[in-house]
Amino acid sequence: MFSMRSVYLDHAAATPLDLRAREVMLPFLDELYSNPSSFHSAGKAVKDAMDEARQSVAKILGTRADEIIFTSGGTESNNLAILGFSHAIKASIKNPQIIISTIEHPSVIETVKYLQEKEGFSVTYLSVDARGMVRPDDLKDALTPQTVLVSIMYANNEIGTIQPIAELGKIIQKFRASLPMSNCQLPVFHTDACQASGVLELNIEKLHVDMLTLNGSKIYGPKGAGVLYVKRGIKLQPLQFGGSQEKTLRPGTENVAGIIGLAKALELAQTERQAEVRRLVPLRDKLIAGILKLPKTRLNGHPTERLPNNVNISFMDIEGEALILYLDAQGVYASTGSACTSASLEPSHVILALGLPYEVAHGSIRFSLGRSTIEEDIDYVLKILPPLVEKLRSISPVRVDEKYYVR
Repeated sequence: MFSMRSVYLDHAAATPLDLRAREVMLPFLDELYSNPSSFHSAGKAVKDAMDEARQSVAKILGTRADEIIFTSGGTESNNLAILGFSHAIKASIKNPQIIISTIEHPSVIETVKYLQEKEGFSVTYLSVDARGMVRPDDLKDALTPQTVLVSIMYANNEIGTIQPIAELGKIIQKFRASLPMSNCQLPVFHTDACQASGVLELNIEKLHVDMLTLNGSKIYGPKGAGVLYVKRGIKLQPLQFGGSQEKTLRPGTENVAGIIGLAKALELAQTERQAEVRRLVPLRDKLIAGILKLPKTRLNGHPTERLPNNVNISFMDIEGEALILYLDAQGVYASTGSACTSASLEPSHVILALGLPYEVAHGSIRFSLGRSTIEEDIDYVLKILPPLVEKLRSISPVRVDEKYYVR
C-alpha cells in the first residue's frame, strides 16, 4: 500500500536553489553589500566577484566575457535580444523580416507580434512536424535578403523536443555567405536555451548561434537572474535607460547575489549534466511507458530527441487543469504547460501547433523531473494516476476521436 508522499515534477517551471549556489550567494546578501559601480575598495571587491562570474559563464559557452550580458531572467533576455536587435537594425533594412517557430516561448512570440503589429516587421512562423520539430528545409525556404533575425528555441519548454540548432545555424551561415558583402552579417541567429542549459551542449561555436538566452531558475540557480550572450559586433538598443551597467544595455544596480548564484549553478549543471542525463532518462522512460498503458493517452513531442526530464502526455476526455488539482491533492506537483501562461485557460499553443485539436490540448499534462526525482516517485505517480484519470473521465462530457490517440 502506497502512503501519500510529496513528488515535485514541475522542474521545467522552476528548480530549487542548489545549496552550493546558495552558499556562494550568501556573502553578497550580507557583508559584501557594496554597489559594484562604487569607486572604492568595497565596491571593487563586489565588482571583481561579478567579473569572475561573467568569466565563468563565458568559459562554459566558449566565448568572451564581454559578450555576456546579465539580465533578470529568460523573458528579459529574449526581449532584449529580439527588440534590442530589431530596433538597432530597422533603419538600415527595408521591409525587415523575422523568422520564428510556432512553438516558441511566449516571451518570443509576443515580442515578435508587437514588432509585426506596431512597427511593421514582416514575420514568418515556421510550422513544426507532428513531433514538434522544425524542418531545416522550411528555414531554407523562408530566408530572404530581408531576413534580419531568426529565433528558434533550443529545446521546447512544454513538450521537450530538442531542435537541430547546429544544423539550423549552418543553414543560416551558408545563406549569409551567399549575400553581398554589405549584408553578410544578416540574419542574426538567436536561440532560447533556458530549458536546455542544464542538460545539453552550450558551446557557441558548435551551436552556430549569435545570441543565446539562459535563465538561472531552470538550472537550480536563483530566480531573477538570467544571461544573454551577444556576439561581438552585434548592436542592440537598450530597452531601458539611466545607467552604464552591462554596457548600458541593462542599466541599474546589478543583482549581484543572483549573478554569483547563477554562474555557480550553471557551472555545476554543466559539470554534472552527463551523469544527470544518464540518471534521468530511465526514470523519464519508465514514467512515459507506465502512463501510456492507460487507454486514450498519447505522448507529445519527439520520442527520442527530447529533454531527459520531460514527459508531456495528453489524457483524452479530461481537462488538464482538473487532473492537476487531483494530483495536487495526492502530493504530486505538475503543470499543464508553460508557467508564464498558467493564468490563461487557453489551450497550449504548442500542442495545437502539432496539429492536434483543442480537446487534446486541453488534456495535456507536463511532468518534468529533476535532481530530487527518484524511482519511488515514479512508482507513486503510476500508482495514483490511473484512478484519478478514470474518475475524471467518468464525469467528463468530452469524447475525443480515436485517431488522436491510437499509436
